[in-house]
Amino acid sequence: MGFTEGSKCKVMSGSIHEPYTGKALEFRRGPESSKEIQIDHVVALGDAWQKGAQGLTPQQRQSLANDPINLIAADGPANQQKSASDAATWLPKNKNIRCHYVARQISVKASYGLWVTQPEKDAMKRVLDSCPDQPTITAR
Repeated sequence: MGFTEGSKCKVMSGSIHEPYTGKALEFRRGPESSKEIQIDHVVALGDAWQKGAQGLTPQQRQSLANDPINLIAADGPANQQKSASDAATWLPKNKNIRCHYVARQISVKASYGLWVTQPEKDAMKRVLDSCPDQPTITAR
């Protein structure tokens, strides 16, 4: 990773193994190229709002939006396709990340007292049935 001059956190360029598509991506900061990799909220903020976040305090909502468990660098077009979808309506194309992705969603929703719909619960169960040993995700 190359950082912007004078910064230890603003990435200027680098490469990642993108989780949603499974592809290796090169990144170079710029007006157009920065759209290629975006920071996704694993539990989309729109989904969170519909499923309980409206009852959180402003500080709790800010924590949800900035929680490292709820943030992941992802392919921009995949993130745009996901939009505010939940597990019932969108899962990563890369099947190798689905168990981890669903576990992260469950961890975030449990941490903030957010609920799931029955179709979402069914989709999560289908994914996790293929990986019964998948742990929940916690901060490092």
